[in-house]
Amino acid sequence: MANLKTKVNLYLKANSKTWDNEKVTLQNNSDGNGDFISSWSYDIAEPTAEQIASYETAGNTAEALQTVLNNRAISYPRIQDQLDMQYKDLLNGTTTWRDTVAKVKLDNPKG
Repeated sequence: MANLKTKVNLYLKANSKTWDNEKVTLQNNSDGNGDFISSWSYDIAEPTAEQIASYETAGNTAEALQTVLNNRAISYPRIQDQLDMQYKDLLNGTTTWRDTVAKVKLDNPKG
């Protein structure tokens, strides 16, 4: 289930707006009712529960993609190491860097 922030962000993007912590605040009172919009000061209407719900599938897709991208970022070697691999590949005619990057992408497919 996509989180509220993701769905609100998609709603904002659909209305040509960007997330601004000064214009929207989400809250959870730990009362079992989950997250909700506690303040809204955009020049568009605050989304209804039905509008938020309509972003469930897109939100799940966006969150799954972000998970893949986060996993890739963790799995890639440090930039310094990648540059060293590229330099050595140029000198030796090898493909160490390309193979390393390809393995990270293969292990973490976008879907």
